[in-house]
Amino acid sequence: MPVFGVARFERFFRLAAELDVDKDDLKRFSDFVEHKVYDLLLTGQATASANLRDVVEPHDLPVTKGLQENIYRFRKMDADIELKPVLDRLATYPPLDRVPSEETEKRLPEIVGGLALALGKIMKIVDPEVKNPQIQQWERAMRIFDELM
Repeated sequence: MPVFGVARFERFFRLAAELDVDKDDLKRFSDFVEHKVYDLLLTGQATASANLRDVVEPHDLPVTKGLQENIYRFRKMDADIELKPVLDRLATYPPLDRVPSEETEKRLPEIVGGLALALGKIMKIVDPEVKNPQIQQWERAMRIFDELM
């Protein structure tokens, strides 16, 4: 990721959850995004299939109320941070049986932004004193997501 992307990533987590992240955390975050985007699309694919459609539409994705609220907060924050172009590059996924629609692909960076915001908040809930998350905090937060999504 280019240096400007790392700086935006660091600023985002400082504003979102008062966390100081570094380049090592960017790899953890990238892995988290890849995993969760795949999970969302896999579930969306099952919904599209159940409705006899070949394309995954945005309403097929299991976006919960809490995630939707974080997406909304991310949109407001992103006006200052401009992280969405960076998330565009991170919101990739392996081939699926059903392809995401253009609208679904267009929404993925904001969904990733909402996931990122929720991830930072979860780290602070699990350990309110954390400032510079270590691998243990990342793993705990990701395990919580795996239980819920």
